Amino acid sequence: MSTTNEKTVARDFIREWVAADLASGKHTEVVTRFPPEPNGYLHIGHAKSICLNFGIAAEFHGRCHLRFDDTNPAAEEVEYVDSIQADIRWLGWDWGEHKYYASDYFQKLYDYAVDLIRAGKAYVCELSVEEFKAYRGVPTRPGKESPFRNRSVDENLDLFERMKAGEFDEGGHVLRAKIDMTSPNLHLRDPAMYRVKKVKHHQTGDTWNIYPMYDFAHGLSDALEGITHSICTLEFEVHRPLYEWFLEQLDVPCVPRQIEFARLNLTYTVTSKRRLQQLVREGLVSGWDDPRMPTLAGLRRRGYTPAAIRAFCDKIGVTKYDGMTDVALLEHCVREDLNRTAPRRMAVLNPLKVVIENFPEGETEYFDAINNPEDASAGTRPIAFTREIYIEREDFMEEAPKRFHRLAPGREVRLRYACLLNCLRAVKNDAGEVVELRCTWDPESRGGTSPDGRKVKGTIHWVSAPHAATAEVRLYDRLFSVENPGADKNGDFKQHLNPDSLRVCTAQIEPALAEASPGDRYQFERVGYFCADTKDPGVFNRTVPLRDSWAKQQQAGG
Repeated sequence: MSTTNEKTVARDFIREWVAADLASGKHTEVVTRFPPEPNGYLHIGHAKSICLNFGIAAEFHGRCHLRFDDTNPAAEEVEYVDSIQADIRWLGWDWGEHKYYASDYFQKLYDYAVDLIRAGKAYVCELSVEEFKAYRGVPTRPGKESPFRNRSVDENLDLFERMKAGEFDEGGHVLRAKIDMTSPNLHLRDPAMYRVKKVKHHQTGDTWNIYPMYDFAHGLSDALEGITHSICTLEFEVHRPLYEWFLEQLDVPCVPRQIEFARLNLTYTVTSKRRLQQLVREGLVSGWDDPRMPTLAGLRRRGYTPAAIRAFCDKIGVTKYDGMTDVALLEHCVREDLNRTAPRRMAVLNPLKVVIENFPEGETEYFDAINNPEDASAGTRPIAFTREIYIEREDFMEEAPKRFHRLAPGREVRLRYACLLNCLRAVKNDAGEVVELRCTWDPESRGGTSPDGRKVKGTIHWVSAPHAATAEVRLYDRLFSVENPGADKNGDFKQHLNPDSLRVCTAQIEPALAEASPGDRYQFERVGYFCADTKDPGVFNRTVPLRDSWAKQQQAGG
């Protein structure tokens, strides 16, 4: 069987192990899985796992399953199931016919639990939650055996059947594996396998009154699906002995190999699902798809592209060591992709009116504007030039220093694609605020050239006032103001929310932008990359500014 090229295999330790398993004949095909719990939306950290699992399967000509580990119906919703599927497809991956749920195996998992009881390796325990924790102990001190640990097989079978029948209240009875209460690994100290939960399940309805614990269901679901490589993040490394213990005790069709890698930690970001849920529930963001959220839905709405996220996941690679990745690298990947693909348009976010005194009233002249200098096939578009235009207020300064290369009284700039413009004077209101500029243009400079060779250093963007459309522009920034908002586990991460993570302005945009469809992406020249909002018509979201701090760091050698 053909696997993949040697260069690809050598990219990280996981691919090396997969290649070695194929070369040794341990496996004849590669089967991976992405197993999300449907209790929230996927975030950028999940993208790393998605690209790794689906990517390895593709590279080795295998397959990757999508399996929802839906063992806790109290926290799960169909909304999350649907959003997860949409996000994976948006990233460019597909599971084909291989979509599964842990709930597909509930009967088989129950039968496995009965097998462990019959073998004397599982028992029903009636310790309270507080007693359970006290008996378990700490890693440096052995735990204490439950007084229910040595019940007979028949008694345990009877109690477990009654748990299933709904005779007991939640929290009163738990099925536990009988392993080793002296193990330094707390996960092996008789872990819970089943608990009573009288909650309707989004897939199985009211069929079950008991549900398997994640650690019990996860590995056995892998085995039932024929997964060859169970790839997960480092926090599951300590769970691996338990994962393997269940597989060793039972007659399973396949024994997957669990491999751990470092999860993605991103500066100025939290990816804890619990904390993201908190932001949503407390109304600190507008929802899971708020463009400030690190969810894939939020990034998509903000204008991030699947190609950029896949490139980012490729650049950060796969390691065994936890670390912090600079969010500037993610933003750099977005800029790289949008620079190649996004059409250019002009939009004035903070408009200042300009009257060109020597341009005839009522007349319109058209100039050709380049749609994308990185893509010649994108062609050009006509832009209207009239007596009245808008420029950015920041592009004018009444008393400008020498190094200010934009408009000031007596100074000249180049209007992008159009001509040279000279500022005569500023018009002010009664409060002394500049409300209008009076300027002249050089008709010989059409297209922005200097007819007599004079040097004009500044180039600014603009829009024709009579032709411009009005749009709401949302200027999104990082949601948190510190690099590691989740560093203090006991503190309130919300105290680090950035108060300027969203600013809203009313912009004047060229008419071509008014025709944008939801999700269309553009570069607003000299301003940044923007996306037409997918929910609110006439709104543009800032994806990223033009400045690329990560690229500059690399050029400077750091």
